[in-house]
Amino acid sequence: MSANVLIEKIGHTLVITINRPAQRNAVNRAVSMAIADALDRLDSEDDLRVGILTGASGNFCSGMDLRAFVEGERPELEGRGFGGLTEAPPRKPLIAAVEGYALAGGCELALACDLIVAADDATFGLPEVCRGLVAGSGGLIRMARKVPPAIALEYALTGNRMAAPIAQQWGMINRLVPSGQALTEALALASEIAANAPLSVMMSKRIVEESGAWAPAEIWDCQRPLVDSVLASDDAQEGARAFTEKRDPVWSGR
Repeated sequence: MSANVLIEKIGHTLVITINRPAQRNAVNRAVSMAIADALDRLDSEDDLRVGILTGASGNFCSGMDLRAFVEGERPELEGRGFGGLTEAPPRKPLIAAVEGYALAGGCELALACDLIVAADDATFGLPEVCRGLVAGSGGLIRMARKVPPAIALEYALTGNRMAAPIAQQWGMINRLVPSGQALTEALALASEIAANAPLSVMMSKRIVEESGAWAPAEIWDCQRPLVDSVLASDDAQEGARAFTEKRDPVWSGR
């Protein structure tokens, strides 16, 4: 694992920290590869149930490393996208813990996560138009799905920054916390999620993500086999037994 990305397992949660504070955690190709490896670990290890993506030293991510870009390096990975994430999110839930700047590609990384916990002085934005670029790593698509399209378009066309309290008002942020507390709150949220049945959590995420593309007449036919696969699991039986026996369930992930 690259020294530019730190990995820590805390309970059932994998914390992935971009660690380039001198560059405000700007992403180069090495960072993208390291994040992609960490996300593969998140999905492959049964004991891991939730991931958290964050940045070191008070900033989430300032976007693409422009110096590396000028020198000819691209941070996008084939089939994985920017940061090894934007085109191929993990099957398991991923939370962005945002302090400081989440700008350009950094904003796109946050938007590619399932949930966002942000400090009240954090800043989001897609300033690519100010640099002759386009937010082509999902920012234009995902922001317009999380906030009203006209609001997303205004920020995309002006390159203006969105303060975290405003982002929460538009529904882009799940939890707003005092400065310095984003990771702590993200870990608490991850613990709430990890307490639930792993198959149920992953399937719930999948249905929310995929259902937007289902034709209205096909919604129930599309959802039924996905739900049935969970109802047929050992954990479905365990959840029912635990409820009737008035005890906490012991999930097997099967």
